[in-house]
Amino acid sequence: MSDPSAPQSASVVEGDGLQPQLAELVALRRLAKRPPPPRRGRAGNAGQAPSPMRGRGMEYAESREYVAGDDARHIDWRVTARTGRAHTKLFQAERERVSLIVADTSPALYFGTRVRFKSVQAARAGAVAAWSAQRRGDRIGALRGSDRESPIAPAGGPRGVLRVLDALTRWYAQPPADDLGLERALDHAGRVLRPGARMLVLADPQQALRIAPARWSALAQHHDLTLLLLVDPLELQPPSAPLQFLAAQQRIGLDLRRSEVQDHWHAHFVEPLQALRQQLAARRVDVQILSTDAPSDAWLAPAPTEVPA
Repeated sequence: MSDPSAPQSASVVEGDGLQPQLAELVALRRLAKRPPPPRRGRAGNAGQAPSPMRGRGMEYAESREYVAGDDARHIDWRVTARTGRAHTKLFQAERERVSLIVADTSPALYFGTRVRFKSVQAARAGAVAAWSAQRRGDRIGALRGSDRESPIAPAGGPRGVLRVLDALTRWYAQPPADDLGLERALDHAGRVLRPGARMLVLADPQQALRIAPARWSALAQHHDLTLLLLVDPLELQPPSAPLQFLAAQQRIGLDLRRSEVQDHWHAHFVEPLQALRQQLAARRVDVQILSTDAPSDAWLAPAPTEVPA
């Protein structure tokens, strides 16, 4: 039997673009980012991968505003006195960290016009994140908005990654019948995660817009949160041409040569995306945009994808 973690050919890596394949996600291991070199602790010992998690360790990292649930013993009285608002100290924790992938499986993701469906790109981005977490020494888990399927419990090593990849392959093959939405997925994440975890949310922009900004802010206060929005080039830059769509067994025509139709399209797809990025960036949420025709690890690059004006 062949090793599932062995490098695959380029044709397998790409897949058919309609449904993710497990071998395709396994092959993305080559795109995993290398972790930074380990730092030596105070006792002179080097750990497997010192975590940058903002948890309760021995080494001071930073101070931030106090939120409900923080340990009052770690209030930073100097910053509190200077700003007039309660702040708490965060510390560098050198221990194994949890990375959680929160998968939006709403029907809007099972669509695409360039290279692959948004659902396939979500699975591929999740796979890159899982392999990168494994290289950092994290335990990796995943969940979606379902009351019938339990979350994939965080586990370390290649075995933990493969469990997540198998779930992503199943979830993004077709819209799950029991999908209860991104809101329910975030509910599940809030119950299973402890402060200091890494969280990657794979989402359609329209679903992310339905989540209250205060909720994103609360998640970012306690976790290293990245919101990855899956888009199709057609949504951001439609052609100036008549288009035909099939929805609910009905054919719908849009003449995008007309300026009022272009304006309506821009107001529905582009403007909300721009507003969401600006709003959440002010709340310390890392918002990235990944198009279906982009490399599946492009969201890890320093320069963010630009939204057309």
